[in-house]
Amino acid sequence: MTYGFLLESIWHPPLAFAEASASGLPPELELQALWFAGAFGRDFRTTTGRRVRIVQFGEWNRGAGPDFMRSAVEIDGELRTGPLELDPAASDWEAHGHGLNPAFNDVVLHVVFHSDARRIFTQTLDHRNVPQVIISESQIADALNRPQREVAIAHPGRCVHPLKQLPTGAIERLLVDAATHRAAGKAARWLRTEDAHGRDAALFQATAETLGYRGNALAMRLLAQRAPLTFLRSEEGAAEAILFGTAGFLSSDLHEKAPADTRDYLRTLWDTWWKSRARFESTGNRSIPWKTNGQRPANHPHRRVGALAALIKVWPQYRRLALARPFTAKPLIDFLQSLDHDFWEHRHTLTSAASAQRVALFGRAQALELIANHLVPLALHENGMTFPSYYKLRNSAANEKVKRCSLRLFGSTKAAQPWLRRVCHHQALLQVYQDFCLEDSSDCKDCPFPEQLAQWR
Repeated sequence: MTYGFLLESIWHPPLAFAEASASGLPPELELQALWFAGAFGRDFRTTTGRRVRIVQFGEWNRGAGPDFMRSAVEIDGELRTGPLELDPAASDWEAHGHGLNPAFNDVVLHVVFHSDARRIFTQTLDHRNVPQVIISESQIADALNRPQREVAIAHPGRCVHPLKQLPTGAIERLLVDAATHRAAGKAARWLRTEDAHGRDAALFQATAETLGYRGNALAMRLLAQRAPLTFLRSEEGAAEAILFGTAGFLSSDLHEKAPADTRDYLRTLWDTWWKSRARFESTGNRSIPWKTNGQRPANHPHRRVGALAALIKVWPQYRRLALARPFTAKPLIDFLQSLDHDFWEHRHTLTSAASAQRVALFGRAQALELIANHLVPLALHENGMTFPSYYKLRNSAANEKVKRCSLRLFGSTKAAQPWLRRVCHHQALLQVYQDFCLEDSSDCKDCPFPEQLAQWR
């Protein structure tokens, strides 16, 4: 039996109690970020059956009007260039007044995620029909890869007893298969972004997302999409200011609120940003949704943007290590831990006082997250790394989700200790937790995993 067989037999019962989540679509801004990353693919059919291929995903629109500008779309082989609009529902074209807004006259494609009981005609002010694509449920599910729930109740599950009965070798095989399955899915996500924007852009977005950690992963990916790496590297002297300005962190009076020893740095950022502001500044509901509450000081988004700026300055060396074939983790971890920046090594925010102790811009735990979630899956897919090499990679401390999974599967973190020492085991536990614990709404009662474990011997 393989882990894939276990996955095929998962039952998805209806949600039964309030701890569940993930009903419906994510916020529109997240859908836009996924679309731009190529998460839904680039080949579609219109509602009238015409073939559509996205040649270029375009550029983010930072103000009023269609969501993306300068897109290139082939419809039945005919190339069309212009704006592209994305809405959660087909009826939003009328509900949002797009048909009466001259800013939408040149839209070449309307992308939606829900059809409507009645046929919706996406017409412009000059009565032109705009081709419409409805993203299928399978494409949405594949792109989101979200279980029915965000978290499962933290107590031992019914699988604790059958797991105790399994030989160590059987548990090892289960976890290796789960880790391999998880890596394949993550490699597919990377490859869709690479297909849409190129390998460097995929690495840039993956790195930004990792720096965002849980609270600001989407915000950092949006930043990497709106301030493209190709432009930042061509404007090397202005890259840092453009990143902070695009993030929405700069204002003309910021330096007046900051300690005296930071004002020169802030003034330099503002003076540089001011020249590029019209092209990159987002307004209204286009603003990037940062979270600052509940973040450790070292994880403040100001510092994360500072770390991204520092990486741009050493991009060739970073790219060489991150995409090396064969891939080796240690040189990259050492490189990221030694990443420096005169200002951000001793600051938590743009206006905070200096810290006496050096604060790493890219710590070991984050480096391992980047490697496990992005670089190892790609290397395994490209035969640039063997699974035995992946297996040797030791982990840092287990995060809260891994600890919760340990409690559910093994009864305690102490009992799970043999499976908490390796990166691949952490990834495997998270996959089992996602595929079973988060897909079960019966508090273990109807979960198929315990019975399937009996066949694993």
